[in-house]
Amino acid sequence: MSRHYKHDIVIIGAGAAGLTLALELADCHRVAILTKADIREGSTLYAQGGVAAVLSDKDTTESHINDTIDAGAGLGDPEAIRFTVEHSKESIDWLINQGVPFTRYGEKDEYHLTKEGGHSHRRIIHSADATGLAISKTLIKNATNHPNIDFFPDRVAIDVVTTKKLGLAGPNRAVGVYALNLKDDLVEVFHGRFISLACGGSSKVYLYTSNPDTASGDGIAMAWRAGCRVGNMEFNQFHPTCLYDAKAKTFLISEAVRGEGGKLLLPDGTAFMSKFDKREELAPRDIVARAIDHEMKRLGIHHVLLDISHKDPEFIKEHFPTIYKRCLEYGHDMTKEPIPVVPAAHYTCGGVVVDQHSATDISNLYAIGETAYTGLHGANRLASNSLLECIVFARSAASHIATIQTLNDDISIPDWDDSKVTDSDEDVVITHNWQELRRFMWDYVGIVRTDKRLLRAKHRVDLLLSEIQEFYANYKVSNDLLELRNLAMVADLIIRSAMSRKESRGLHFTLDYPNKLADSKPTILVPNNRDTAKTEDNYVER
Repeated sequence: MSRHYKHDIVIIGAGAAGLTLALELADCHRVAILTKADIREGSTLYAQGGVAAVLSDKDTTESHINDTIDAGAGLGDPEAIRFTVEHSKESIDWLINQGVPFTRYGEKDEYHLTKEGGHSHRRIIHSADATGLAISKTLIKNATNHPNIDFFPDRVAIDVVTTKKLGLAGPNRAVGVYALNLKDDLVEVFHGRFISLACGGSSKVYLYTSNPDTASGDGIAMAWRAGCRVGNMEFNQFHPTCLYDAKAKTFLISEAVRGEGGKLLLPDGTAFMSKFDKREELAPRDIVARAIDHEMKRLGIHHVLLDISHKDPEFIKEHFPTIYKRCLEYGHDMTKEPIPVVPAAHYTCGGVVVDQHSATDISNLYAIGETAYTGLHGANRLASNSLLECIVFARSAASHIATIQTLNDDISIPDWDDSKVTDSDEDVVITHNWQELRRFMWDYVGIVRTDKRLLRAKHRVDLLLSEIQEFYANYKVSNDLLELRNLAMVADLIIRSAMSRKESRGLHFTLDYPNKLADSKPTILVPNNRDTAKTEDNYVER
């Protein structure tokens, strides 16, 4: 039998988005937070740069809006962008009130603002070079001390339970979640009046990623299976500078290093970014990543170099203490020499289609943070807008939830039925499919694409989806199987979205269509039309 838990709100994920939503609602609601691993493990923890917001008298809302539109290659939703930027200062104030220790400087003890690629002003508030860690630690401390918030670590969400899935009449709405308890190897049922997917992006679909192992697209896949639309899945951001070292996997080198004067060099010491963009190292990430990819392929090299050693050593240690120490652990002293870097999959700009309240197509189901497609990022995310999006839209979701009067009915959710499945004796199938999926996504659906590469990827993912579904139907679920199932589904969504876009824009660059179209729209995939990628003007008004 399954264990059953009942709460007002069930949140999947304990990053900035999930924790903000929980803290905003916990005074009046009972909240459950499910995490796949330790409650501290997630993408927020690894965010280095900071949070973009209009905080200086020298900056303006219009400037931040224009920078976001420009970085998004004109595909961002103007209303979503304005909504986010106009709520940026109050979101930072909320974080400060929560106790986040942002870096201060000078005699006046003012908050230090830095500048990153694509920004026209210094507007990145940060906590040294470990902003995500500071935010995560602060919000987790506050959440664990709140009597109405219950954490459930080591739970892997399987699917959202809706009234439609239960065969109930009336409008479809979310009422719960099935989740695998990894320690007890038991599928549990979490009942909730509201369900929120705040489980990050899907960069683990690629062979090389800067993300933690938990970034397997779970929220996007679950929402799609539940009947929600997804948008702009072809736009996967590759961070230009991750440390190239076999022992380090892919440790991210913050964009702030380039913001403070770091230069990208070829192995012979030649700077090259001026050939690609007049903004050089401070060009948006898609441009920088493609430039590095071009030079690596042109010269047949495994990495390029990032050099900030011309700066005073104390300046480097003060501004980038975490990066400096981590690089030193792997034998790279950034105060004395350039460090080797490569691009790696970093951020999912698309996701589950939501409105300004983070509401999805299904009543009482919300998606926040990297799981969601709000329209903010367009075809490419502007640096440090991601954490801002988490806070702004989580607080908006909380305000929306607080106004909704839901039926106080006690809907019965049945136990998880595993009576017809057996323990797997062929886990090698999962391992093989896992490796194949991430390899062909990197080779065929990466920084530079072609129609032929995408078609090859589509053929392979179709076979994998069939194999995985057969495996899922016959064997007991496991963490690896559930992640593989979600990654394969997300890979299919990415491929289909990429195949439907007949232009190069932002993060989607194809050699077959190298130019931008004069009129371009978001790519919206509709679950009821699974064979084609249907493009709509935008998401519907709610």
